[in-house]
Amino acid sequence: MTDHFIGTRAAGLAALQAFQPAMGRRYANGRNHDLGPGRHKAVSRLSPYVRHRLVTEQEVVMAALQAHGPENAEKFVDEVIWRGYFKGWLERRPQVWTAYVQGLEADLAAMDRDRRLQRDLERAMAGQTGLDCFDAWAEELLDTGYLHNHARMWFASIWIFTLGLPWRIGADFFYRHLLDGDAACNTLGWRWVAGLHTRGKPYSARADNIATFTGGRFCPRPGDLADVVQGLEASEPDGLPPVLPLRPVHPPQAGRPTALLITGEDCRPEDFVRQGLDLRVMATLTSSHLRSTQPVATCVLRFDQDALADAAARLGQTAEPLTAGDPAGLAKWATRAGVTQIATPYITQGPLFDWLLEARLALLAHGITLCEWRRDWDSAIWPHATAGFFKVRQQIPQLLAQLA
Repeated sequence: MTDHFIGTRAAGLAALQAFQPAMGRRYANGRNHDLGPGRHKAVSRLSPYVRHRLVTEQEVVMAALQAHGPENAEKFVDEVIWRGYFKGWLERRPQVWTAYVQGLEADLAAMDRDRRLQRDLERAMAGQTGLDCFDAWAEELLDTGYLHNHARMWFASIWIFTLGLPWRIGADFFYRHLLDGDAACNTLGWRWVAGLHTRGKPYSARADNIATFTGGRFCPRPGDLADVVQGLEASEPDGLPPVLPLRPVHPPQAGRPTALLITGEDCRPEDFVRQGLDLRVMATLTSSHLRSTQPVATCVLRFDQDALADAAARLGQTAEPLTAGDPAGLAKWATRAGVTQIATPYITQGPLFDWLLEARLALLAHGITLCEWRRDWDSAIWPHATAGFFKVRQQIPQLLAQLA
């Protein structure tokens, strides 16, 4: 249940310590098995903490290596670094995020015009399709804010190919309800299943695979599921957009009156705040409601708020709670505080970045600069995230040596 995920660094570190002994062969052998709510023992369930960086990817990987060594921890390390690959890939192709947002708007408008489609979507999201496995996963997502990664792949494949529903609305459904919902990992995960990420290679949910890896909890008949032979690549005839350079990072300047902005994208600001920074004021920025124009799950909103409060408390200063609403409001707050720059950990592609693009214009009009810090972890991985994961995977030994 959702109360198993407490939005604090202490809870994340406790979960990390508890799972550390299983990060080796046990994880490699059991990670694909979805045994149901309360029985996800072979996977870490650290993703909500890592997504908010209450616990960082680097901390998780180093814990695995320390306990098991590079050979036995290889599969676990690969899966953590895959997250960095997806985030870097979207940073290099931000056009894909823009296309997703525009496509989702069109899909939702089409849903409003088509009562049959609206009915089918409502049934799928409520877990009322009549397909036991799919309905159980929908119910688990709604109840807990979590799904096993293998279940996410099966669910997305059934949504797209068996039920014939718009993939972007499925991605939006996940994004609104997953505690670990992340713009890059969620969007690109759905694109991967649809055959849009790795072009022409869709993921097919198979009855025998579901029966095996759910331990017989579900045994769909082969005829219940679509036989996927082609993905959705024809819907994007121009293929993938070109790779762009990583956008430059402008860190805050020492000596300038500074405001610290804490967001749910990185709840470890203490890793960046250095002596010599003229820090005058601090705020937390609630932004999880920006994930969708549809209602975002209460458990997601609560976890994000708790994570922000925990981050501020660890700095030992009073933080003003702000909400991402009118972009001009950020400039008004900073102006009242008498600062000339706002510093925040790096904001990746996604709804908060889109909102800050608008806010940045209002800030500049008041002579206020928005500055960022980017983690060494991201700076090391993202330059390699230009094609498939294999290109990044080849670099893992060098990356780990660089980041150790």
